[in-house]
Amino acid sequence: MRQARPHKIQRYRCSHCHRSFSSQTFSPTYWLRQPQLQHLLFFRVLGCSALRQIAWELRVAPSTVQRQVDRLGRHCVLLHELLRPASAPQERLVLDGLRSFEFGQYWPFDVNLLIGQSHFIYGFQDAELRRSGAMTPFQRRKRLRLERLHGRPDPQATRNSVQELLTRRLPPGARVVLDTDEHRAYAQALRRLPDRDIRHRTTSSKAARTPQNPLFPANLGDLLIRHTGANQKRETIAFSKRRQGALYRLAIWVVARNYVRPASVRRKRPPPGVAVAAIARPWSVRDVLRARLLPWRFDLSGWMAECYFGRIPTRRMARCRAHTLKYAA
Repeated sequence: MRQARPHKIQRYRCSHCHRSFSSQTFSPTYWLRQPQLQHLLFFRVLGCSALRQIAWELRVAPSTVQRQVDRLGRHCVLLHELLRPASAPQERLVLDGLRSFEFGQYWPFDVNLLIGQSHFIYGFQDAELRRSGAMTPFQRRKRLRLERLHGRPDPQATRNSVQELLTRRLPPGARVVLDTDEHRAYAQALRRLPDRDIRHRTTSSKAARTPQNPLFPANLGDLLIRHTGANQKRETIAFSKRRQGALYRLAIWVVARNYVRPASVRRKRPPPGVAVAAIARPWSVRDVLRARLLPWRFDLSGWMAECYFGRIPTRRMARCRAHTLKYAA
């Protein structure tokens, strides 16, 4: 018996090792006092609500919303790894970076998205940046002071991020057509992947962002991320305080975009996951939260392990709040 619904949980005992477990052991809401929040948070996070607004609506503490959103994000990271095609993509790919910031506008970062022509998101990865653009003399002095205190981001972060993303998503020997804008770091990263046959085509970022633009899948993806995420607005007070939190929320959006939401509501096109045969039919949120995924059953290494276990630091914060809990997998 338990306090949350359903109040009665069936328990079992293994006839081999004699350890006991229950049906709740293999649920994503395992070890949660309020398991009903996971289903609600999936919609609230994608409904352009800030965490404190969600907490006020659900009558819970903001820290509770933060922890459960992080847990839902970790679940979506593993779910995407489970469902995505294991072989090389058989369609034209688009690579582009979405500019955002953490803690404040002095700490920008890019989220590099790898999207297919079917609008299926194959992967994403972050790249910490240095603040650039027009700044007043006061802002330049403040940036210099902050860099002296906390260090300066790696100037090759974009190149390294794109290289690792393509290495992780394109197996050796893969042959693909990749469209990007004219960012020099993309070409530098591709030159470091001689064992992949990548035909690189560039398009000016100033070109009209119409469906005829080769970068349209990435442009539409950027638009939807900013439309559904309060923390991704260009001018907002709901920005992510930690880059890790922004990546968890982005993982939830990737799962919703690939497997739950239709590729086109007006034309009634199924989710992109159906187009690439990752799933047979559109999923519901109940399907997303059907089974608990355990990280030790996945080959998590490199950036994927850092992202799942919450080890991506925010330079402005002294302590990185990594995920070390065993039950909240």
